[in-house]
Amino acid sequence: MNKDLLNQKFAQNLDADLIAEISKNGIFKTFKKDDIIIDINQTLQYIPLLLIGDIKIMREDPDGNELLIYFLEAGETCTMSLTCCMGTSKSKIRAVAEKDSTLVLIPVQNMQTWFHNNASWRNFILESYQIRFDEMLEAIDNLAFMKMDERLHKYLKNMAMVNSSKIISIKHQDIASDLNTSRVVISRLLKKLENENKISLGRNKIEIL
Repeated sequence: MNKDLLNQKFAQNLDADLIAEISKNGIFKTFKKDDIIIDINQTLQYIPLLLIGDIKIMREDPDGNELLIYFLEAGETCTMSLTCCMGTSKSKIRAVAEKDSTLVLIPVQNMQTWFHNNASWRNFILESYQIRFDEMLEAIDNLAFMKMDERLHKYLKNMAMVNSSKIISIKHQDIASDLNTSRVVISRLLKKLENENKISLGRNKIEIL
């Protein structure tokens, strides 16, 4: 079953021999919604490949406030954890399960060996770096150039895309935490977006119109 999941999510990027190696050497783990998968300052001995679910990648300021950087979807890996593993440094991000998620954890030594010996793995890693770099630039642009209501609307549309549904079950406080602002601000801006017919508000639910 584990190998079937790997084939389903990674066969387009990784060759059959490597998928067999991952199935043999990887550790398959399941995390519940809101579980911390990787924490800040954690020493990383494995890198994650996401098979099922979604993961939020967060940064934290010195006061403990979190900021959402990007989402991981099934078939992807976290390049920030790759960077830490390659440089044997501690994690600078927090990875949190957005929903129940299944991952395969690859030992660092295998990751490094495959990078040098397997072209499909090397290409997958380099493409992942490019995707995350583009998302980091987008996150910086959002912070620098977008008003909070625009950031909020974009966040909601991204959540809808990740969950494959126009209806999002989420609390105002959770949105505020992801966007590093207050619940009062989020509630006010959600009402503004509803008045502009961009969303419809329900009890702990938001529909993208």
